[in-house]
Order: sequence, then C-alpha cells, then structure tokens
Amino acid sequence: MASFSKFGNDLYTGARSLNIVGRRKLWYLIAGGMILIALVGPFLLRGGFVFGIEFTGGSEFVVSQTSSQSETTAVDAVSSVVPNAVPKVSTVGTDGVRVQTDQLSEGETTGVRDALATAYNVPVKEVATSFIGATWGQDITGQALRALVVFLVLAGIIMAIYFRTWKMSVAAMVALLHDLVITAGFYGITGFEITPAAVIGFLTILGYSLYDTVVVFDKIRENTNFDGSGSSRTFSESVNLAVNQTLVRSINTSVVAALPVASILFIGAFVLGAGTLRDISLALLIGILVGTYSTIFIASPLYAQLRNNEDAIRKHDKKALAARAKASAPAAASVTA
Repeated sequence: MASFSKFGNDLYTGARSLNIVGRRKLWYLIAGGMILIALVGPFLLRGGFVFGIEFTGGSEFVVSQTSSQSETTAVDAVSSVVPNAVPKVSTVGTDGVRVQTDQLSEGETTGVRDALATAYNVPVKEVATSFIGATWGQDITGQALRALVVFLVLAGIIMAIYFRTWKMSVAAMVALLHDLVITAGFYGITGFEITPAAVIGFLTILGYSLYDTVVVFDKIRENTNFDGSGSSRTFSESVNLAVNQTLVRSINTSVVAALPVASILFIGAFVLGAGTLRDISLALLIGILVGTYSTIFIASPLYAQLRNNEDAIRKHDKKALAARAKASAPAAASVTA
C-alpha cells in the first residue's frame, strides 16, 4: 500500500510519468479493435443482439413454489401445447422458473399455464401469466433512444459551456459513445438479454463516465491555464501531467464503485435470481471498467490532439521546446569539455 501511495505521489509531482498522451495512437488502435469486436461480434457469434420480451413482445409464465427447477420440464410442457414454440427458460431464486415465449393466443396461454402447473406439480394459481404486446416494446425502444440522444446533447452543451471549449465536449462525447458501444457489445457477444433494466444501466454508466471525465478535464484546464509563456511544458505534456495526477484517483474511484456493484451482480444473479438486479448491475460493472479506460486513454489524448493544431498552442509548444533546447545546450557543452 505504501509503495502504491508513493507511486501516486510520484505521478502527481511529476517525478514519475506515464506517457499516455504521447502513445495515443496505440490507445486509439486498441479502442478501435474493441469497438469493431463489439459491433461485429454479436452478429457473427449469435446472429445479432438478444432483446428481452419487453422489446420484442410475447407471453411470460412464472412458476412459483416448485420443488424442481428443471428447464427441460418447462420446455416439454410448452411444446406439448404449442409444438413450434421456442421457449426461453430461466430460474428465479431457489424455487421459481420463468418461461418466455412468442405471443400466444388466449387458449394457448391457458393451456401452457395448465401444462406447467401439472409438470411442476403445483396449483394453477402458482403459475403467473403476463402478456406484453410488440407495440409496447417498440414504444420502449423509441423512448430509450430518445433519452440517450437527449442525454448526449445536453451533456455536450453543458460541458462546452462549463469548459468554454467545444473540443473538450467532443472528446467527452466520443468517450461516452465508446463506453456505450463496448458495453452493448458485451451483452451481444455473451448473449445476455437487453432489457429495460439494462438500458437504465447503460444510461447510468454514461453519467459515471462523464463524471470521471469532468474531473480529469478540470485538472487539465487547471494545468494548462497555469502554463504561462515561460512554461517549459508543451500543451500535450501538461495534459499528460494532469492525467497522471488523476490516474490513481480514477483507479481508486472505479474500484470503490465496482466492488458493491459486483456484489449486487453476484447476489442478484446467483442468490436471488433477480433478473432486474442482474441486468442493471452487469451494465454498471462493465461500464465502470470501460469508462475508466476511456477517460484516461481516449478522452484526454483526443482533447490534446484536437488542440495541438491551434496557432497559440503551436507557438507555445515551439517556444517551450526552444527554451528547453537552449537550457540543455550549456550542460552538453560542459560535459564535452
């Protein structure tokens, strides 16, 4: 722990430095590869994303107080009534089974409910049924997309006003989209269903990622504003120093946030069998990890790159490099002598 604290202190004072901004092409390449996998992987491996019944519509049956949670029992019961049905079966807690199918008629719904009650040897009243229309699912999808667009637009405008430059806003938005695509890609590749709870998780991680980015950008603004005409640091070096100074803090914040989320994921998925807890916490956990990476390795280097071509920045960097070369010249001459 002491060595880690010393490491963080060295990064803050500049005694030790990780060249994050200078290696931006490497980070861009890694991020591009991850995004490509996230976009293509779900279609190559599973034929696309798996959406929950809330988006696609269908019928759902929840069997409670069962002595067995065999998925085969549920599949056989559904097939006995609707032979062409392809049910999705999952467990709920320690004594429940959830069965989802395509849209069924009223008669088929009653038949499947009775078949499930008989198969699991429970009273009919222990089999809860519900129906979600495809139109409702389409409305949910539209609302989710509108919420995402509104969030990104408002966040971009507020950041541009707060930092007084649109380039920080653009860098932050690119990092947010990076987080969203990779998190959604993880769902698609692993086959987890995208449900309204998962969408809530997506929107939440965007807020977390934005918060982490704002903290780092605030330190960048502080460093670059203090760089006067006599500063020996270039603009990229000042940005890199700010990233180093906030690196340990970002890691600590992510660990503190990820641990309880991981606990909720474990309890929700494996102990309680609560699908909502699993969906929200999984999106949060992946988003926290990806958001920490994007803030450090995507947003900050991209902002430095966007500013490097400004005339004032180029003049400052040229002057700083010339002053550094002039200061090192006498030292080199004395060594030669």
